[in-house]
Order: sequence, then C-alpha cells, then structure tokens
Amino acid sequence: MDTSAAPPFPWRRVPVFAVQALFAGVTWRSLVSLVTGAIIGPLGGILILVLVSAGISGLVTIVIPLAAGAALLVVIAALTSIQRGRLTAYLGVQWTPLAPSPPATSALGTLWHLLRSAATWRQFAYHLIAGVYNAVAAAVAIALWSCGIAMLASPLLGIGMEDGVRLWRLFGVGIAVVLAAPWVTRGLATLDAAMARPLLGLTKSEALARRVTDLAASRSSTVDAADAERRRIERDLHDGAQQRLTSLAMNLGIARATLTDLPEEGSRAIAEAHEEAKQVLTDLRDLVRGLHPAVLEDRGLDAALSAVAARSPIPVRLRVDMDRRVARDVEAVAYFVVSEALTNVARHAEAEHAAVEVSLEDGQLRLRVADDGRGGADPQGGTGLQGLSDRVRSVDGTFRITSPLGGPTAIEAELPCAS
Repeated sequence: MDTSAAPPFPWRRVPVFAVQALFAGVTWRSLVSLVTGAIIGPLGGILILVLVSAGISGLVTIVIPLAAGAALLVVIAALTSIQRGRLTAYLGVQWTPLAPSPPATSALGTLWHLLRSAATWRQFAYHLIAGVYNAVAAAVAIALWSCGIAMLASPLLGIGMEDGVRLWRLFGVGIAVVLAAPWVTRGLATLDAAMARPLLGLTKSEALARRVTDLAASRSSTVDAADAERRRIERDLHDGAQQRLTSLAMNLGIARATLTDLPEEGSRAIAEAHEEAKQVLTDLRDLVRGLHPAVLEDRGLDAALSAVAARSPIPVRLRVDMDRRVARDVEAVAYFVVSEALTNVARHAEAEHAAVEVSLEDGQLRLRVADDGRGGADPQGGTGLQGLSDRVRSVDGTFRITSPLGGPTAIEAELPCAS
C-alpha cells in the first residue's frame, strides 16, 4: 500500500469554504482595494494622457514639452507611491524601496536620468494599464455582488406574482453568484497585485543589485567601525597603560641605580622587575603599533611601511610609488598585509632578503611582497595567510600567493581605491 500518495481533496468542506469566504477579511479588503483602485487608476491614467498630449502638442516649443515631462514624472512618482500604498494596505504587498535618484548638477540632468530609467517606463505602463483594468475589475466585482444580492431578494420582491417558480430559480442562481463573488473578487485583486509587483517594484536583477549594494555598504561600515575601534583602543592604551608602564619602568630604573646598599636578593628582585617592566612596555608598544600605528594616521602608508621595513630582522628593499593618499581603510589593509607578510618571512621563510613594492595605478593599490626563502607557504598552514586574504577581501580586493617548494615566495594583492 502506497502511504506517500496525496490525501484526497476534502470535497465535503467546499460549501464551508464558500460560506466562510463571504465573511473573510481578505475578501472585503480585496473589494475595497478594487474600489479604491477604480478611483485612483482611471484618474491617474487620464492625467497621464493629458500631460502626454500636452507635451506632444507643444513640440513646436521647448518649454511646454519640458514642463509637461517634468509634471509627468512628478505625477508618475506620486501615483506609484499611492498605488503601492493601496496594495500594501489592502493586499499586504511588500515592496523593496526604490533606488533614490543620483544627485544631478541641474534639473535637466535629473529629468534626463529619470526619462532614461527603466523603472520610470514600467511605472508609466502600469498606470496606463491600471486606468482601464482597475475600473473594469471593480465594475465586475461590484456587478457580481449587486446582482447576486438582488437575485437573493427576488422572492421577496416577487411576492404575489404568478411566476413564483421562476423567482425561486432566480434565488438559486443568486446563491451561486454570491458564493462565487468572493473568489472572483480575490482573483481580480490578486491579478492587480501580480501586475503591480514587476511594474511598480524592482526586477530580480535590480533587487539583486540593490542587495549587493546594501551588503557592500554594510561591510564598509563594519570595516570602518572596526578601524575606529582599533584606533580607540590604541589611543586608550597609549594614554593609559603605556604611560603607567613607562612610569613604572623609570621608577624601577631609578631604584636600581640608587639603592645600591640592598641585599643581593633585593637588588636582584628590583633588577628583574625593571627588565620585566621594560619587556612588557616593549610588548605593549608592539601591540599598539599592530592595532593602528600612529605614523600611518599622521604621515601615510609610505612612512608607515618604512618603519615596518626598518624593524624587520632581515634586509627589506622597499619601493612605494604613490602620488596621493588613499582611503583610510585601504591604507590600513595595505599596512597590515605588508606587516604580517614580513613577519611571516622573518619567522618561517628562512630568507636572506625580502622586497616590498607598492604602486597606485588606474585606481588600484597594488602590493607585492617577495622573499628568497624556502617557499612552500600554505594559507591553511596557520601562518596568518588566510587572515591576510580575508582582510583584502573586506575591501573588495584580490589576493594571490605563489610559493613553490624551494622558493621564492611572492604575495600579491590589489586593493580598489576611489579617486
């Protein structure tokens, strides 16, 4: 026995569904949507046709078509907002906000942009269609309800007439019409919403492009927030803990130099505390520099990378070719990529020399870090290369690594920069 077969259709409940539809809220909201659409649609369609006719008839001049075109765009935008609100209020249609018009240098520029927009012409088409469809759909729905109710009342109106059998037949037809009216009303309203969604809303490609834009903006704001938080932590550490540790190390150094008559154990304890304080201060400075180096903020990428190269335990040849500074988040990513790459070279590559090349060309900040080490660098090997790739991707950049066994290793990144 096949237990996966679909259950039989509940035919016995069809009369119950039909009666319930008479009192369902969606039925009456659909009817109100059709009635209000029958008012808005034809009026909007007539107004659009009048403006189009005025623009065409005034082609001998320049002012009249421009004025008519501007008024037409305003009317289309207003009607779109009203129709979208109607469909949302009565039918629950949800809309993705339309993209705002880009800033234009003149009114003519704005007008030209709107005229070239596919969304404007889709909205124009809907309002012309709605001018006819909304009126017809509302007329059909109202006629069904009115005729059905009139047929139900026919036996009462025909009391005393000889043809009573005919009146009761009319009563039976009225029952069928009244029971069908909710479904026809819903269907007409659903068809209206189905036409409006692609014409008054965004296409799939536009919605996808909007989603990509929103995600890019969200990611950019997240990167900016993280960078601001790093700078706040760096400032707090520099102004707080680092200053206290500096004071502690100085006091221990003074004590170590002046208290020469202490027992050997006491002198040794002060000396160890002094050296430990200096080491902690050095570690904290390295941590602060890794969070957000002040030289990067003040003097830019060239100076910051020069400091990184100078601190490297292996010789580094640095070449920076930039005619301007780039965005702060891009500078930070470039700095950390080079800094982490040189750290990996010093720790893992067994290299004798390294080279760093940075150039700004065609709106791209290009980075290249190469070494003459043993190669075999693996992004999955826990050396921080995956983190570098993630940093680069956070600003829509590309990251590549070439590291055959035996070397050499080259890390390349391209970071897009706004001009």
